[in-house]
Amino acid sequence: MGKVKTEQIKHLAKELIAKFPDKFNTNFDDNKHMVKELTIGATSRVRNQTAGYITRTYTLNEKGVPLQEDEIPLEEA
Repeated sequence: MGKVKTEQIKHLAKELIAKFPDKFNTNFDDNKHMVKELTIGATSRVRNQTAGYITRTYTLNEKGVPLQEDEIPLEEA
């Protein structure tokens, strides 16, 4: 199937980016630890997928690649 993320993962990632834009960066391990600190009761799979989605969003934004229509631009966050 590939790298399809569920709406739950995308929603959680967008919410975390909107509330804490300065706590995330392009490093997956750092993002994973921040997601663990900021979420309560999330499984390790959900944490890893959320951190991966956040990392991907920040990396694409840093490279100047246009974001997909369902992703929020980091300037608005």
